Amino acid sequence: MSTRYLVDTNVLLRFLTGEPVAQALAVKKLFARAATGELVLEVTPVIVAETLYTLVSYYEVGRKDAVEKIEALLRQPGFKIRESSEVFSALVRLKNTNVGFADAYLAASGAGQGMTIASFDRDFDKFKDVKRFDQASSTH
Repeated sequence: MSTRYLVDTNVLLRFLTGEPVAQALAVKKLFARAATGELVLEVTPVIVAETLYTLVSYYEVGRKDAVEKIEALLRQPGFKIRESSEVFSALVRLKNTNVGFADAYLAASGAGQGMTIASFDRDFDKFKDVKRFDQASSTH
């Protein structure tokens, strides 16, 4: 069995930004080892959210570009994405709809599991495959 690493946001950011250079080079070597199957890099949904937020807010990368960069990175050999179907569905939703990662992820989870989202946030109404419950619009 391959060695497994749980990846932090700063590792993904070093690769995506190339800054600082020494750390970016170390990360490229780590990712190369993962690509050969020597190790597995596990990424959680929270880390994806934080990476996206940091790219957009701190590095001023356009939201759609940031989503595409993250998506391409996570599809590289050697990566294991926890709750991958929800994460990748959320990334697609982010490219097509102006919502935050948390809402896109929750929408993906709800749609994937056939569950209604309990929320007052009307952003969920942007997704045709998502049902939303809120007390204000309830007939009960």
